[in-house]
Amino acid sequence: MASTHTAHPERPDHPGERAAENPIALLAVRDTPLSLDEVFKAVGEDAAGGTALFVGTVRNHDGGADVARLGYSAHPTAEAELRRVAERVVAAHPVRALAAVHRTGDLRVGEIAVIVAVSCPHRAEAFEACRMLIDDLKHEVPLWKHQTFGDGTEEWVGAC
Repeated sequence: MASTHTAHPERPDHPGERAAENPIALLAVRDTPLSLDEVFKAVGEDAAGGTALFVGTVRNHDGGADVARLGYSAHPTAEAELRRVAERVVAAHPVRALAAVHRTGDLRVGEIAVIVAVSCPHRAEAFEACRMLIDDLKHEVPLWKHQTFGDGTEEWVGAC
């Protein structure tokens, strides 16, 4: 049976096809557990047809070694740098809403370390913007990971 749905041509002049005026909804570096619901709610936007969300969790291994403990610490400028990264993502994509939160302190295996989410008019844009947000956060925001391995050795990893 043929589809009876007729696609409407894109209307790039429609306000919903453009970035929102103030799309940065939530940015935080905090020492309390992170909430998927909080982040997802922050990027809820009626004009968004796609929302991409990335959740980074503490895994039980790294570089072939068992991870026993992990802690994150942040430079005092971490939130300002996170904002700079978010502003660059917003400038590069038609973001309707953006959120990013990163945890500090001691975390157990399985706990959430970072959540980023982006809503855009379309899914491809949301995926691209979310990927840029997490990649740039990991490379540029001054957060450090201290891992203690099962054999007692330790390692610091800069700009998580």
